[in-house]
Amino acid sequence: MASVTREDVHKAADRIKSAVRRTPLTIHDFDSAKVAIKWENRQTGGAFKLRGASNRLLALSAEERAKGVVAFSSGNHARGVAIAARRLGMHAAIVMPADAPKAKMEGTRGEGAEIITYDRLTENREEIAAQLAQERGATLVPSFDDPWIVAGQGTCGLEILDQAREMHFQVKRIIICCGGGGLSSGIALACPDAEIIIVEPEGWDDMALSLASGTPQRVRADPPPTLCDAIQTFKPARLTVDILRERGAKAVQVSDEAVKDAIRWAHATGEVTEPGGSVALAAVLSGSVEPKEGDVLLVSGGNIDPALHAEIVGS
Repeated sequence: MASVTREDVHKAADRIKSAVRRTPLTIHDFDSAKVAIKWENRQTGGAFKLRGASNRLLALSAEERAKGVVAFSSGNHARGVAIAARRLGMHAAIVMPADAPKAKMEGTRGEGAEIITYDRLTENREEIAAQLAQERGATLVPSFDDPWIVAGQGTCGLEILDQAREMHFQVKRIIICCGGGGLSSGIALACPDAEIIIVEPEGWDDMALSLASGTPQRVRADPPPTLCDAIQTFKPARLTVDILRERGAKAVQVSDEAVKDAIRWAHATGEVTEPGGSVALAAVLSGSVEPKEGDVLLVSGGNIDPALHAEIVGS
C-alpha cells in the first residue's frame, strides 16, 4: 500500500475490530458549547497506538511474521506494537529513547518486547531501527510514516462518527494531538466533513511549519524541554503532511502549564491522562482554540508515570 484512502481506513476497521476497544465518547459543556471528548486513554495499552500497530501486523504474511518486527518510539507506539506482536506470537524489538517515561518503558517490556535504548538528542532512532531491521530481515514498523499505520489510526475517526450519530451529536470540528501526524491524518481521512485542528507542544511545531511550507520541516534548533514526550517529534512525514494540507488542517501550540491544567481537569472527571495525550483538551481550556458547538477533542493517551501525575494533580 503506497498511499492511503478513506477506503483503507474502512478496511482497517474491519481488520482490527476484534483487536481494539470501542473507547468512550462523552459530551461536556465548555462555555455553553456542547463538546465531545473521545477517551483513547481507555484503549488497550493506554493509547490509540494499538489501532495502527494491529492493522500493520495483521496485514503481514506468515513469512514476515516469522522474522519479527522492529519499531521506534518513546512509548505508546512501542507498547502498541509489543501488544500486537505478542498476540500474534511474533518477536518485537523496540528502539526507545533512554529518557522515555518509566511507565512506558516498563509497560513495553512487560508485553515481552526487546528494548534497545538510544540518546534522543545525539542519535537517530530511524537509522538505528532501519539497520536493525535490515540485519534481522524484520519488518520496520514506523510510528506514523506508514499507510497501514495511518489507516489504522483513522479507525478512531470512524468510531467517533458512529458514536456521535448514536448520540445525535453533529461533528463539525475535531481537535487532535499531533506528533508525526499519523492519528490526525488518519482521522482527517475518516472524517472528510469535519474541520481539523492539530495541537503541538510549544517549540515542537514541526507540523505547523510543514503545513505552512508544504514540505516536511524540522523543528527549530534547540527546541525547549516539554512534558509531551508522546508527541515530541523532530520532523513529520510527507505522507501525513500531504493529507493534512489537502484537508486544510490548522495548527496551534500549547504550553506545559496548559497541559498540566488539562491533566488536572481530566483527573477531576475521573480520567488519567498523559501530557502529550492532553494537548487538545489543553488547547480548549487555555483558549488557544475557542470551543464551538460540534467540537470533538481527542484525549489520545493515559500512560503517565504515577509520581508525575500525583505531582501535577496535587495528590
